[in-house]
Amino acid sequence: MYCPYLLLLLSLGVSAVEVQRPRGVPLSKRQFYEEGKPFTCLDGSRTIPFDRVNDDYCDCQDGSDEPGTAACPNGSFHCTNAGFRPAFIPSSRINDGICDCCDTTDEYNSGAACQNTCRELGRKERESLQKMAEIAKEGFMLKQQLIQEAKRGLEEKKGKLAEVQTSKKDLEDKVEALRSVKEAAEQPEKEAKERHLKAWEAVIRKEKDMAKMAAVFLELDADADGSVSVAELLLHSELDQDSDGTFTETEAQGLLGGVDKVDTVAFEAVWSNIKDKYISEETRESVSDTDSEQYPEDDIPEDEEEEDEDDEDEDPDDGEYKVTSLSFSIRLVLDGPGSPPTTRTQEKKDDEDEGTMPPYDQETQNLIDRMTTFFCFLFVHRNIEKEISFDFGPSAEFGYLYNQCYELTTSEYIYRLCPFSRVSQKPKYGGSETSLGTWGKWAGPDDNVYSVMKYEHGTGCWQGPNRSTTVKLTCGKETVVTSTSEPSRCEYLMEFTTPAVCQEPPSLDSMHPDHEEL
Repeated sequence: MYCPYLLLLLSLGVSAVEVQRPRGVPLSKRQFYEEGKPFTCLDGSRTIPFDRVNDDYCDCQDGSDEPGTAACPNGSFHCTNAGFRPAFIPSSRINDGICDCCDTTDEYNSGAACQNTCRELGRKERESLQKMAEIAKEGFMLKQQLIQEAKRGLEEKKGKLAEVQTSKKDLEDKVEALRSVKEAAEQPEKEAKERHLKAWEAVIRKEKDMAKMAAVFLELDADADGSVSVAELLLHSELDQDSDGTFTETEAQGLLGGVDKVDTVAFEAVWSNIKDKYISEETRESVSDTDSEQYPEDDIPEDEEEEDEDDEDEDPDDGEYKVTSLSFSIRLVLDGPGSPPTTRTQEKKDDEDEGTMPPYDQETQNLIDRMTTFFCFLFVHRNIEKEISFDFGPSAEFGYLYNQCYELTTSEYIYRLCPFSRVSQKPKYGGSETSLGTWGKWAGPDDNVYSVMKYEHGTGCWQGPNRSTTVKLTCGKETVVTSTSEPSRCEYLMEFTTPAVCQEPPSLDSMHPDHEEL
């Protein structure tokens, strides 16, 4: 059965074009449906009389003979939707009692109470398109400003780079002098620093040795008479020089330089005979209590002796290379914290700052200052070159994003996007920051490569890959992160609006023409 032709009118109020064709056929396929001529299935499988088109019986395998009925399971129905957008629906929805086409043409024989909503939908779409066009227009104008600013900025940077390069050229002779001063500047600087440091370390070692010597003297002087005797030495069997298990008076006297007793001044001369083997009472008791079998009294490891030396926390005199006398060191031990001002070493022990090393001499400081100025110059030069080398788009319109960061706060996290640098997330209520990737490349399709940014090699997921982020750029008047998600494990998606991607909008006429043939 052949259905009557439809009179299709465009309802936008500007013009109407009458086009006759079978129900459900789009205008683009009108030429295949000519009344009075046999119809060939669109897949070419067979040819049938024209009166079998839309007769509610499926003759063609592709369903093309029943565009306006539900006879073919694989058929499709074209909704004209005058005043809105045309659409295709599966033929199974024809006359099913549900209004799928806004112009109601799919329910021509079901009795469903459908209302034509195409005009209202078209009006809303035009309003939406109008708003989008306004945003795109304003965004495009901002983009033009960004391009102009980028051009000026690029010219300024190139000019600055040229100045720096000129300065560099002028300095190259000085740099050559700095290269020969790298041998005649860096090397002396290094040597001067090393000399300075070694001298300082020697002072520290000497002062510690003197402090230890004072403490040992006090421990050996058992009767506190201000001298150390052979009898007092014999109380320390670890001082047995030949380690034969017998510490004799002769051996003890030999340690004291051949005399029976020494005072503080004389003790300084024989200190080198004693210090390597002497074990303090505190250490002796500690070793005996904790590990007597492993460390016999006469065989304490050298490392522990060194640690004992290092653990001494006496401070040298501040500012000058001056070693205190033994008697002064003894006063420090006896007087305690109230003793005269002392210097501090560079290291910290037991959370106490031991102070700073004395300043460099003027020659060393001049060398350091000269090299610092040179490397600062190189740093500025390289930074400018790096920024200029970035791909900021065809007209450098994305350049304004460089060195900027944008945040989005969700219920759990604060997301941070720093274009051309990195992406990160941080718990909203405290915690460490997690890298979601560092700048990789532009990753949009070939015809719009600057629409997607890719950030890679972020913090690794537990038993998974490193985190990465894809940033999709859309046109907007503001520069803002609008959303984030994690569509796949460890792979994040971020939506980011910026005027830099806005294109010049087409006219509303071209976006939604006033009339068309349907």
